[in-house]
Amino acid sequence: MTTGKKIAIGAGVAVVLGMILWASVYQANKDVTAVQTGSTKRGDLTSVVTASGEVRPLTYSNILGEGIGKITQIVVKEGDHVHKGDVLLKLESIQPAADVDAQQAGIESAESAVQASEANFKSSQATVAQRQADLEKAKFDWERSQKLYQEQLISKQDYDGQKAAFDGASAGVDASKAQLAQSRATLEEARHGLDQTRAVLVHEKDVLRKTTYTAPIDGIVSYIAVRVGENVVPGIQNATGSYLMTISDMSVVTAEVKVDETDIVNVRNAEEADIKIDAIPGKTFTGHVTEVGDQAILRSSGLATTQTTANTQEARDFKVVVRLDNPPDNLRPGLSVTATIKTASKNGVLTIPIQALAMRSKRALDEAALKSKGDSSVTLAATRPDNSAAADKQDIQGVFVLRGKKAEFVPVQTGISGVTDIEIVSGLKEGDQIVTGSYKALRTLRPGANVKVDNSEPKRDEQQNS
Repeated sequence: MTTGKKIAIGAGVAVVLGMILWASVYQANKDVTAVQTGSTKRGDLTSVVTASGEVRPLTYSNILGEGIGKITQIVVKEGDHVHKGDVLLKLESIQPAADVDAQQAGIESAESAVQASEANFKSSQATVAQRQADLEKAKFDWERSQKLYQEQLISKQDYDGQKAAFDGASAGVDASKAQLAQSRATLEEARHGLDQTRAVLVHEKDVLRKTTYTAPIDGIVSYIAVRVGENVVPGIQNATGSYLMTISDMSVVTAEVKVDETDIVNVRNAEEADIKIDAIPGKTFTGHVTEVGDQAILRSSGLATTQTTANTQEARDFKVVVRLDNPPDNLRPGLSVTATIKTASKNGVLTIPIQALAMRSKRALDEAALKSKGDSSVTLAATRPDNSAAADKQDIQGVFVLRGKKAEFVPVQTGISGVTDIEIVSGLKEGDQIVTGSYKALRTLRPGANVKVDNSEPKRDEQQNS
């Protein structure tokens, strides 16, 4: 046999042996899934809810238009500190000021009329008193003349004269009393006129007051929406007046955030929170929850669900107010914030990575159990009662635990969850080796499947694909 033939035969044998070796390796790894693993361990766990929003002062006031006029002067500028009562801006006030002056003159005239009516009333009172005295004198003279006439000491003419004087005095009293009543009515009319004029003056002064806007609270001028020369109009019916500016009391600052409806049930008053402000990077401020909203807010429109009649299934949020414990001095309303609210905290609990949790149906678990026992006589496709079929579809939460070279599915009961880890209440013990990845493997892994551990760093393209 020549050397060439020997080499060819050797090469052929090597190829056959290689193919046999490759086939055996392939067959051995055919049903093996590569997984990443970790272990259960004890540690401290804090459950948090993260939400975004903006900085808002606890107390602020939007200055709206109350009167009609053109802005002639804006006394303050944005960022100025003001005290309650300080002048903010002024409107054109020529006509309102003239109306006040005219009404002041009207009051002086009305007061003079009241004084004249009071003097006339007093004069009428004096006239009534005088007529009363004249009546008394005429009465005495009449009674005396009656006696004298009966004794025939005076003539019939004198008697008739005394009687006529008495009747005249009586009529004079009635006339003076009527004059007194008229004077009293005139006085009351003058007084009511004065009251009416004073009421109109109050109205005119209020109109004049609305041409000068003052600060309702102590704070800073956080926003000015108008310029000199613009016209201001008041609110009518359901329309608000012109928006002029906002005064914010920054002594107490809050972060108003929107919490997703799936997390709001975990948020309570007085819970601690960490606040990060986009405008102040690298710093975290502490705070605590002071208000948890009860009304859902539509995420797209910002309206409360009670403000719309449309039946929509869009996402909803709830307003949560977090008060900053020590806010910095340079905060401004409207700055974007992110609040991390600590809803629960436990120490020394058994934890696993959140991504290790998996869901499997009861039917899949039953099939895996039958397969592991080698029972092929059971037909899983047999007809079952409706309630049993529903039970088969029920999802069970669990973790894949390494037992030898197999991944066994173990149902678990969980507690609070942190950012990356979750508490295990029952089902596992400390130190158990569990499957933590990859995501693709956990999604398709079957209970009892053969696995091999590969905890090497995944390639970049594999990370992107997963």
